[in-house]
Amino acid sequence: MQKLLIANRGEIAVRIIRTAQEMGIQTVAVVSEADTGSLAATLADETVLVGPAPAQLSYLNHDAILSAAKSSGADALHPGYGFLSENAEFARKVLDAGLTWVGPSPSAIELMGDKSRARAAAVAAGVPTLAGSDGPVRESDDLDAIGAAVGFPLVVKASAGGGGRGIRLVVTPEELAQTVEVAQAEALAAFNSAEVYFERFVTLARHVEVQVLGDGTNYVHLGDRDCSLQRRQQKVVEEAPAPALPEHIRERMLSSSVELARRAGYVGVGTVEFLYDPQREEVAFIEMNTRLQVEHPITEAITGIDLVRQQLLIAAGEPLSLSQADIQFRGHAFEFRINAEDPGNNFMPSPGRIEALNLSGGPGVRTDFGVAAGSVVAPFYDSLLGKLVVWAETRELAIDRAIRVLDELEITGVKTTAGLARTLIGLEDVRRVAHHTKYIESVPNLLGGTK
Repeated sequence: MQKLLIANRGEIAVRIIRTAQEMGIQTVAVVSEADTGSLAATLADETVLVGPAPAQLSYLNHDAILSAAKSSGADALHPGYGFLSENAEFARKVLDAGLTWVGPSPSAIELMGDKSRARAAAVAAGVPTLAGSDGPVRESDDLDAIGAAVGFPLVVKASAGGGGRGIRLVVTPEELAQTVEVAQAEALAAFNSAEVYFERFVTLARHVEVQVLGDGTNYVHLGDRDCSLQRRQQKVVEEAPAPALPEHIRERMLSSSVELARRAGYVGVGTVEFLYDPQREEVAFIEMNTRLQVEHPITEAITGIDLVRQQLLIAAGEPLSLSQADIQFRGHAFEFRINAEDPGNNFMPSPGRIEALNLSGGPGVRTDFGVAAGSVVAPFYDSLLGKLVVWAETRELAIDRAIRVLDELEITGVKTTAGLARTLIGLEDVRRVAHHTKYIESVPNLLGGTK
């Protein structure tokens, strides 16, 4: 691998560029017209304009990105997360163009992208799952009978969904038929597939996940994370390792996730996501994400392993150099997503020019940002500005450090979610692990914090 094209933008493009350059790999940033002055464009060895600001015409434009790879002489492509990172069709085009695809095979992406097939694969691998329908429901199925067997409340999920999308809650049997009809229409519009399946709904659940890594022959896990602090099923704060998790639950998650990756012939970095029910002490498979996760830095913080470096080495054909015994876990880490949004106004996007950006520092602090003072936050893309990562020897110390770090952070010119992050980490419920995936919406007046 001599020259890497990063088919992404923002903080993840910056993140990938930095590791590639440390490895002596030349970097190419693709940019839209809105991003020509971005931090990623500044840091990359070269940039290629791929289209106008709208993502459909630039970062999601297969032909433009492949043309950029050809014109720049890139021999490999890293998709980052979001955009085309889990698009099997695009991955095939990259491979057909003679480029190295930094990610799992198109067939693995397709398997895990089809949620009902992924669930079946998880069952075969011994991964714990919730009660649910046996594959997608069909027009000829007796929905009432299937619903009764699963139990209420249940969720109707789009087979092609993901990232918290394509999910409908059904509390009573009387709602089932109409909800299925609505969910199928939504799934068809959003994912071009009307297939849906049923799964038992867990109230007050926590969201936990396992990081896996494999080269097609050898497989390891890099521990677990907790992503329970969410807003509308989008992660806000993550931590590693997952706190207050019974060891037998943790061990089953870790071992079964590795087995799922092995059976899928998975190559690269992947994440197996679970719901954990603290009341029943049960854990159940949600999905497998076939890409680098936004929250990967907290795993790096507790293991000392650069996941992007591992991705690039494996994609270049190097065998996995780590055994499970090589991976040691130390301390506790939190990640805070800082978005250009206004929590006091229903989280409306807050585009504009960043006037000042003073990032926190000190021991155990990492800042992964895709912007600098003077950067313009465009209204066309995801609002993530960057991530604050805080590590300490214990969870208690990490919380105390995070409070200091968030108090230090200064961003002016746009509204951000930093104030909300500071409020959350200061809550006693979070300190004693009493939160869950619906916690933020359940606490009155919590969403007013801005900074």
